Amino acid sequence: MSRFRKLSHAIWHCQYHFVWVPKYRYRVLSGPVSQEVERCIRS
Repeated sequence: MSRFRKLSHAIWHCQYHFVWVPKYRYRVLSGPVSQEVERCIRS
């Protein structure tokens, strides 16, 4: 089996799936903290 998934219009390979749901959905990532977390995830 190929490590790539194929559809009629795309080929893709997903290694990570992040779901961030803090308890009670408080906005805990804001300001400089959110920017640092986003930078780390994107790298």
